[in-house]
Amino acid sequence: MDLACISQSLGVIHPLCMERGRNAEVWDEQGNRYIDFIGGIGVLNLGHGHPAVVEAIRAQSDKLLHSAFNAVPHRGYLDVARQLAEFVPVSYPLSCMLTNSGAEATENALKVARAATGRQGVIAFDDGFHGRTLAALNLNGKVKPYKHRLGALPGPVHHLPFPSRDSEVDAEQAMAALERLFEVELPPEEVACIIVEPVQGEGGFRLLCADFAARLRALCDALGILLVFDEIQSGFGRTGSRFAFSHLGVEPDLLLLGKSMASGLPLAAVAGRAALMDALPKGGLGGTYSGNALACAAARVVMELMSEQQLRLWGERQERAILAAYQAWQASGRYPMLGRLTGIGAMRGIVFEDTANATGGEHLAALLDAGRELGVLLMPSGRRRNVLRLLPPLTTEPEVLAEGLACLERALEMLRP
Repeated sequence: MDLACISQSLGVIHPLCMERGRNAEVWDEQGNRYIDFIGGIGVLNLGHGHPAVVEAIRAQSDKLLHSAFNAVPHRGYLDVARQLAEFVPVSYPLSCMLTNSGAEATENALKVARAATGRQGVIAFDDGFHGRTLAALNLNGKVKPYKHRLGALPGPVHHLPFPSRDSEVDAEQAMAALERLFEVELPPEEVACIIVEPVQGEGGFRLLCADFAARLRALCDALGILLVFDEIQSGFGRTGSRFAFSHLGVEPDLLLLGKSMASGLPLAAVAGRAALMDALPKGGLGGTYSGNALACAAARVVMELMSEQQLRLWGERQERAILAAYQAWQASGRYPMLGRLTGIGAMRGIVFEDTANATGGEHLAALLDAGRELGVLLMPSGRRRNVLRLLPPLTTEPEVLAEGLACLERALEMLRP
């Protein structure tokens, strides 16, 4: 694959060029078939080319490709906003703005938080990921490669350890770190918002501790701080429910959406309480391509297909298959590099541990290559790139999912213990 005209600052996991896809199966330009466990990094929860989504895009393309909503509104944007107000399970009336990407949603959430509170400070979490634009970048809880060689970034931003059953940090430790932050570095009255992923994506598919989430919600209410949940990767069905925050029993003030929202077309959103979303002056939010008509047509169908019942069925089916395979691999004792299973529902990661011959990251890098040769595409995550994240479409046929997991097992056999 010739990358001569591509910036070498872009990282490419798999050196192949994809030509076409159907649900969880893809083919490269040489006609080689693969089972896709990456799903566009969480973009394709409904698979490649879902027929209903494709038909909606085709029908929309005959009517209107684009209208800049700030100048002349179009029906698709209005319909998506109304559907989101019903689709997002919160107890308050929801208001939103549509964006092109998750990073853009993050940037606009920071603007809303500043305008609504009159404050500038932000608290984020170790190993979190919220985007690659400058302000979003400073929220990320990892330096390399995202912040490396960039110097000072927009702030102020402070980071806390992320409490999870999937890490070595519990709610008490995280709360102690927050209390220390308020005592030593940052007065709470200067904090505009706390931003956190209910399930970390890039951080290794780690579920936020529910007890900590409840305490965080109470603290934000008491101190006038906005609680922002980033569901760009965990949302739209990935965990078996519409949004992962439902597993925590806590509602956010602002919610970041993206990735699978339009099944492959660029669409994202920041949504939340109307009083917050109205805090900026008229014209303070917007964007030329935000809420593109084709992407809105896709998003309307996505939300129609993702009923709670259907998501539960898809999620439970995929979770059972992944758990059964993982438990069998663990029970066999053949893979000493295989660590714990992280995440919840169908959003699962597998930690790879160091052994005598290689680090966990080296094991996973070898697994990605072996998996590709055997016909399954895989993706790493985690601070040390030692957590395999599994993102097959929720709509993956059971026999294709079983085939992909069998390919993964054969790839494990090729690793040196």
